[in-house]
Amino acid sequence: MAPATAFRARRRSRLSDAVITTPLLIVSAGRTMLALPSLRSGAGFEVQRLEHLPAVDTLSPERPVVVLLDAALARDAASVNALAERAALVGIGAAGAVEPGAELPEDALCGFFAEDAPPALARTVLQGALRHAAALVAAQREASTATARSGEIAELSRVGVALSTERDLPTLLHMILEQARRLSGADAGSLYLVEGRDTAEPVLRFKLSQNRTLPDLPFSEYTIPLSASSIAGAAALTGKPINFDDAYALGPGDRFTFNRSFDEKFGYRTKSMVTIPMRTHRDEIVGVLQLLNRKRHPDAPLTTSADVEREVVPFDEHAVGLVSALASQAAVAIENGRLYEDIERLFEGFVMASVTAIESRDPTTSGHSSRVATFTTGLAMAVDRLDSGPYAGERFSRQEMRELRYASLLHDFGKVGVREQVLVKQKKLYPSDLAIVRHRFEYLLQRADLQYERERAQYLWDYGRTNYEEALQRLERARGESRGELTKYLDAIVRANEPTILPEGTFEELSEINERLFVDFDGTEKPLLSDDELRYLMINRGNLDDRERREIESHVTHTYRFLERIPWTRELKGIPGIAWGHHEKLDGSGYPRGVNAVEIPVQTRMMTISDIYDALTATDRPYKRAVPTERALDILKDEATHGHLDEALLSAFIGAKVFEAVHPATEGRRSASGRRMTPSG
Repeated sequence: MAPATAFRARRRSRLSDAVITTPLLIVSAGRTMLALPSLRSGAGFEVQRLEHLPAVDTLSPERPVVVLLDAALARDAASVNALAERAALVGIGAAGAVEPGAELPEDALCGFFAEDAPPALARTVLQGALRHAAALVAAQREASTATARSGEIAELSRVGVALSTERDLPTLLHMILEQARRLSGADAGSLYLVEGRDTAEPVLRFKLSQNRTLPDLPFSEYTIPLSASSIAGAAALTGKPINFDDAYALGPGDRFTFNRSFDEKFGYRTKSMVTIPMRTHRDEIVGVLQLLNRKRHPDAPLTTSADVEREVVPFDEHAVGLVSALASQAAVAIENGRLYEDIERLFEGFVMASVTAIESRDPTTSGHSSRVATFTTGLAMAVDRLDSGPYAGERFSRQEMRELRYASLLHDFGKVGVREQVLVKQKKLYPSDLAIVRHRFEYLLQRADLQYERERAQYLWDYGRTNYEEALQRLERARGESRGELTKYLDAIVRANEPTILPEGTFEELSEINERLFVDFDGTEKPLLSDDELRYLMINRGNLDDRERREIESHVTHTYRFLERIPWTRELKGIPGIAWGHHEKLDGSGYPRGVNAVEIPVQTRMMTISDIYDALTATDRPYKRAVPTERALDILKDEATHGHLDEALLSAFIGAKVFEAVHPATEGRRSASGRRMTPSG
């Protein structure tokens, strides 16, 4: 058996050389009290007497603790083992004992001596126990630090993920500054962005400010030169943090001076300050974080000088390192945010250029796409406010609203694939075809005049002046009847050419005209109207025949195929599908696919209402007059009643007066025929 002086517990921790300050010796009644008198001299402990084993949670983690343990206190093995994780345990044995007995937990002890051991031996064992206790404190401190560092790393990772997913630049900047303040314990902070780096006069834009003590401060952006004359400028130019324990300690001889005007104006006291550049992975400085007044307690206000002196501490290396790590993440996020803004501007430019292209093909519908976008997004905002009905829970995010706007602006882009003459056709006959008809009738009128002259000359050749006046009257009457009939026919053709519902008897009149023959230049007999001319003029409603209408309707499919080829971002990928169905009807009677309500998304349903309303009320259609707002709404209600449009969405459209977003009610205006026309956008 090893002697007492040589005993060391098998549970041994790494010894620490840390400075020990007033360690605690806990003793209790029993054998420990017998040993205590011999320990008073030179032991260097603060002694605490207990009648029981001390609870672990009552011991300070920053203070080395040695507990003298005898058999009376060692009966609860679980409590003893738990205590051994926090304090150094020294066993006290009976007089003459050289090792712990069975009643003491040998594995939990770091030392042992008998109650009658010489003072020198006791002190040696206690000094060894003290080093063990100090090692436990150091280990605990390291574990706490490691836990804190692990938490900080996890937090930085979480913040990094949050920053990488935020696309809105103003929101992103607020998040960056808020997180920097939270990680460092700063009371206030500012954020600057570098602008015009590639120009002759780059600047720092004061973009954002936060202050916990003064949360309601007014704020306005401004710029300062990007130069070393300012603290923020110097940090941006050098790419290195600038840290001051007390900004007021800076004097005229220092490289920097601190402007106290803000403090003087708002009664603030800036003390500790750190300015950290935000550097991208390409080593480009995109901005600067400036943090003020690191606090011992993050929630403490700094309303008085005493508060500042008590709470404010310098930004240590660890805090600067944390914020620097965040600043690097922030720089990348800002760069990505700016890139995303550039992409958004690119998309916006592309969309507006596309709208221009559409309207250049069909100037008669100029402004239609923009008005439909305004109506549709306005209706979406109205739906967002609904608290009852089938769309009470429908909400549209910022990105969804953008997606809806783009789909509305581009819903007619497929018109670029429609023949221009069909696209801009205003009457039943194309202008060139009507010109041919007019030329034909002018030719026939001239033929009537020529026939008159020929017959008059022939009469004079045959009969001279005999009964000439009577014959001349007869010839003039015949010419007038011929010209009158031709003029009547041409007038009928011009009337039938209008894109209105044909009045009763028009078909018969056109058929009669077509039965009349004339002799052409080549001597062949031909009808006054060709088959194609008659077919177009016999269109009962509108100005398009079936073939032309199908061609016009094909613009929807052209739109979808065009939009589908564009590599939209994830947030905008729904644009082709939304635009595709704006001529579909809930009952399946629409085009191009004839799908029913189940397959028509709510965004498309809103666009359809907006599209029809604008087509009815637009003042820029030369082939028809604008329908008054009240009449247009009645037509939309009728469409909804017949299962074509979404009644709930139409109700929201009318209730929120979305139609007033572009132009007020147009009372007094009527359609050309006074009757309902086919709505088409």
